[in-house]
Amino acid sequence: MPKRQIFCTVYTRQVRSLSQVYGPENQFWMGGLLATQLEEISNDPAVLEDGNFWAVLITFEGQMTFARFSEVREEAAPVSPWQEITTPWNTSCDRDSYIDYVNHIKEEIASGGVYQVNACYELSNRLSQPVESLLGLFSEITKKNPAPFAQYLRLPEIEIASATPERLISRAGSEISTSPIKGTIRSDQDSFGEKDRAENLMIVDLMRNDLGKVCESGSVAVSELFRVEKHPGLSHLVSDVRGSLRPRSSWGEIFQALTPAGSVSGAPKSSALRIIQKHESKKRGPYCGAIGWVDSDKAELAVGIRTFWRADKDVLHFGTGAGITWASDAGAEWEETRLKANRLLTIAGGEIL
Repeated sequence: MPKRQIFCTVYTRQVRSLSQVYGPENQFWMGGLLATQLEEISNDPAVLEDGNFWAVLITFEGQMTFARFSEVREEAAPVSPWQEITTPWNTSCDRDSYIDYVNHIKEEIASGGVYQVNACYELSNRLSQPVESLLGLFSEITKKNPAPFAQYLRLPEIEIASATPERLISRAGSEISTSPIKGTIRSDQDSFGEKDRAENLMIVDLMRNDLGKVCESGSVAVSELFRVEKHPGLSHLVSDVRGSLRPRSSWGEIFQALTPAGSVSGAPKSSALRIIQKHESKKRGPYCGAIGWVDSDKAELAVGIRTFWRADKDVLHFGTGAGITWASDAGAEWEETRLKANRLLTIAGGEIL
């Protein structure tokens, strides 16, 4: 698959000179940890073995960025003002196009080529007024839409404000776990349907297989199945999968096995990626990628959903999507993508077209 070619090549350690002066605006916050004093940026996962604290960003397509910070301390989520934007949000995929996408996936399922695909699209906003930082947006997100893996990352070429609720990797020594989310309903709804449970189970099986690539034989197990998590305006169906890493498993091997996350790609993953590449007009980038930190043999990384980002200071991006199975109703899946997006877009501001 072209999207995953990065894993089929030899990594080269591309490191920016330490003599480069990084500004104080570069920082990372997640889960009560604030990292400052950016010292090094690399695309080589081998750097993560050095015992230092690294912020991690892996795009959905597999591009890796690792940023080493020398100052890490416990600190509450940053507080900064945010002026709501007023420019409209544009979509890379309208309702009719998304319904066509969903129906094509169902045709692929009927032919036996795939069982589930996460179908996504991008909303973008060309800002008419300068926005110096997304820190204020992140501050508003943490107040109005708190999320267990919310994080802010600013590097010289990318800025991210994320309200992601989904764990991709938690690691403590040799123990590793992942908690895929599959199944979303409004918080005022009573229960999940059979489609949600079937989809969740499908992705749990995929994540068990992915963990099995780097874990000791027989150690991978589902520690909790179909747990309900409540978030602002939404409830999610979540499961937990755990395992024990094989000795000398490298971070490069772990990332190769677990990214992109099964919950935001599909099953089988290779078939889902083929369909995604064919039908989605925009690269997902940080959306649906992996964002978090690694510190020696400890780590917390989340799936980059419910995430704003910008590489160009004048354009703000946001992604949304839904998991498609044979039981999916195309119109209902479209509405789910809007449900997931609208609360956060309302916090940011701007008309939703």
